[in-house]
Amino acid sequence: MSTIDIVSDITQIPVSDGSFHVVLCTEVLEHVPDPISALNEMSRILKPGGMMILTSPFCSLTHFAPYHYADGFNKYFYEFHFTRLGYQVLEITPNGNYFEYIAQELFRLPYMAKTHLKKGSFIMKILAFLLRNLIAKTAKNETESSSILCYGYHVRAVKNEYNC
Repeated sequence: MSTIDIVSDITQIPVSDGSFHVVLCTEVLEHVPDPISALNEMSRILKPGGMMILTSPFCSLTHFAPYHYADGFNKYFYEFHFTRLGYQVLEITPNGNYFEYIAQELFRLPYMAKTHLKKGSFIMKILAFLLRNLIAKTAKNETESSSILCYGYHVRAVKNEYNC
């Protein structure tokens, strides 16, 4: 903790406008009650021509409860808000795809059944294992299923010089 320079609310960072060349925000927006205000604030502190690098989940299980407020940050969210804030979006890359997501959830199925149904089953473990492996092999041949479902997105955008 001794190397941390600033501790603040992400929607009210105590620095001047345009203080940074790069803003890196990874897996944070889902933990902010107002992610739009967080994007606005990160944009405020970024210099014209600066780079914003951001990741957040499109679909995830609740984690760090009760400080998990949102999912569903899809490519349209980023396209809309980064354009609104005056950025050139360089890339919006999905992390995973539909089949990988389903395979992951099949991996969790025996644990979830034991934990939430209070009933584990050896047969369920075997079926989940077989289905997961079949789907994982299928995922290698997928075509654009990430546009339907993925874990989240990696975004790189440059703040336009003229909008500042």
